[in-house]
Amino acid sequence: MTTPTQTRAFLIVMDSVGIGGAPDAARFFNGHVPDIGANTLAHIAQARPLHMPHLDALGLGAAVRLASGQDAPGLGAEPQGLWGAASEVSPGKDTPSGHWELSGVPVPWDWHYFPDTRPSFPADLTARIAQAAGTDGILGDEHASGTEIIARLGEEHLRTGWPICYTSADSVLQIAAHEEAFGLERLYQLCQDVAAMVHPMRVGRVIARPFLGADGQFSRTPNRRDYAISAPGQTILDAAQAAGRVTHAIGKIGDIFSHRGISHLHKGKSDADLAKHLIRLADEAQPGSLTFANFVEFDSLYGHRRDIQGYANALEWFDTVAGQFIDRLRPGDLAIFTADHGNDPSWIGTDHTRERVPVLGWGMGPRAIGQVDFVDIAASVADHLGLAAVGPGKSFL
Repeated sequence: MTTPTQTRAFLIVMDSVGIGGAPDAARFFNGHVPDIGANTLAHIAQARPLHMPHLDALGLGAAVRLASGQDAPGLGAEPQGLWGAASEVSPGKDTPSGHWELSGVPVPWDWHYFPDTRPSFPADLTARIAQAAGTDGILGDEHASGTEIIARLGEEHLRTGWPICYTSADSVLQIAAHEEAFGLERLYQLCQDVAAMVHPMRVGRVIARPFLGADGQFSRTPNRRDYAISAPGQTILDAAQAAGRVTHAIGKIGDIFSHRGISHLHKGKSDADLAKHLIRLADEAQPGSLTFANFVEFDSLYGHRRDIQGYANALEWFDTVAGQFIDRLRPGDLAIFTADHGNDPSWIGTDHTRERVPVLGWGMGPRAIGQVDFVDIAASVADHLGLAAVGPGKSFL
């Protein structure tokens, strides 16, 4: 018989893989259009049937139907795992809100968003950013796509040395700069300094967006770094580490949680690199440990860019990863696959979409858990690992 100090837990976030049906979707918008009816997974599958046998066997298709009443063509298996759908209560459809709530901490405040105007940032903040950068000004100062603004302002950045600063519909301030001409460490320090300026305003993240190139041909590098507000309460990572357990963070989990409660960080240049870490940790993670992973490219490469075919291909690739990972799990392990928000690639605009998310579990046998809350996931992981209760959630194990 395994004990809580011998069992392991894996919490895997498929960034933006929503399944529709959010009860408060009318309060969230892309432009002037509310998110009512957005359904990332169903709309992708309706455009092109999906082949995801491993996650569908756990209950992915059933979770879509439960959350939204819609069918996802190609996903019709009888669930053999734990399955359900989760709703978020935090007043945001962004990465920190979703991940914090999944970890047991709903966001207790309204985020600050910069207006979609030119300029977007207050004049005093712009002056302070330029002072921190050691420049006479900044470029951008607007809502923009990261790839587009680098293409448009990259040459001017190289000529002037001014950082490119922009925002989006998220509570975020992004700073792009050339890794070599501006300097990567200098960019990181600038973002750290700016984070100290805007976190008191309840701006969720400052993101360093380094790029390389010349002569109008620029491309972002994998050296992105996020400077996020610390979660305003004890997360499942904090609880596990306080109990003497080893915690592993894969991908941007370290940045999202300000590197708090994390024993080992596993990064990579792509989701393919992160998949290798996940599969390796299925073999190597210590008894009693917690592994928390984020796979971001569904969101960053396909959701925001409204690329249905690319998103579909990424989902099917990830399902093969899930199969390899599951094959290496041990008796007594718990693995939960979920998401942090939606990003329907068939939807208007380029922002996230407010949706319910799937909750798919390996290690409990067939179990329908119905409609749950994000915080119930943290409570269930704590229950499995024998930790003290985390947050307001209730275990569904």
